[in-house]
Amino acid sequence: MSNPARLLIVTAAFGEGHNSAARNLALALTAAGAQTQVCDPCLLATPWVTRILSRLYRFATDYLPHVWEKIYDSIDRIDLNHTGSFMSLKPQRLLVKLIADFQPTTIVSTYPLYPYLLDKIFRNTGQRVPVFTVVTDSMEINSAWLRAPSDYWLVTDPATRQAMIGSRIPAERIIDTGFPVNPEFARIAPLDPADACEPFRVLFFPTARRHAVLSCGSAILDASPAVRMTLVLGKNVGLLHAAARKLQQAYPRRVRIMGWTRRIPYLLTHHHLVVGKAGGATVHEAIAAHCPMLIHHLVPGQEEGNLRLLETIGCGGLAEVPRDLTAKISAILAARAASWRSMKYALASHNRNAGAIVAARCILQKTEDLKTEDTR
Repeated sequence: MSNPARLLIVTAAFGEGHNSAARNLALALTAAGAQTQVCDPCLLATPWVTRILSRLYRFATDYLPHVWEKIYDSIDRIDLNHTGSFMSLKPQRLLVKLIADFQPTTIVSTYPLYPYLLDKIFRNTGQRVPVFTVVTDSMEINSAWLRAPSDYWLVTDPATRQAMIGSRIPAERIIDTGFPVNPEFARIAPLDPADACEPFRVLFFPTARRHAVLSCGSAILDASPAVRMTLVLGKNVGLLHAAARKLQQAYPRRVRIMGWTRRIPYLLTHHHLVVGKAGGATVHEAIAAHCPMLIHHLVPGQEEGNLRLLETIGCGGLAEVPRDLTAKISAILAARAASWRSMKYALASHNRNAGAIVAARCILQKTEDLKTEDTR
């Protein structure tokens, strides 16, 4: 029996989509018989700097989205193939150690920086293994992803693949696998489009902005007496709990409060609608769960493609101010929830609930194909 594939999966703490994709891929690859190691070279090599930058990133995307848009656009103009930074030296050295210790047969990156570092390492050592880049953005792709030295790019949907084909990347190297969502999504049945929608269950993921819990939460609940809300505070429990309790007291028996949870696949498949920010992980988890989505917070540039994807599928849209949330949920529920049922059918037709499983199979198969090519 041949030795199992050894997959080193590298991620970064700048946005939950990168970490979510890495974790879910590891689950699917392990289930397929591979050995995996998931790590964040930036966090391991420069923990203090990475934590500070991560906090600044979250602050900018939550409170100063237009400032982050300018930073994001500036990154789009930089060619990382020709740029060196002392900030990348320690992560690069750590990658050298990880490769030496783990001896991977394949490396998977869910963050665009690492393929550039890996290319430098391979040129220095003369030894190379296949590199797969998992693109966690949709439709509007930063050039940092496009220029990354990689054997294959795994993307979230056909429209994103088509958008990337116009770049220098050969079309056969861009593979539409779907976003690597938790394999649990493939095992849980979503709500039936024929559901009565009484009550109409809304899953609400607020940002760290306290006032948004009350303003957006009230707007959601005011849309209809049939609405019942599950409010997931996540890692912001300490910051947001007081505001969440005020909302719960203002709408008795209609608000359930949750902190951090591992039950996101179950929650999404058992709610009628999700309201959240346009991050890659949340948007693609909603798509996997066949759960229509309204976006209440959008980071310009970086997250606009995720919104476009929802609109292209026909399963959601933007509601950046509270009154829009009220109006759009009321419209979704009109005529016996006809709009909601239409969105559910669109999601069923798109049917992307097994991205990590498909990506894992693809990575293992393509690795074997590349190995065969090398031995010819």
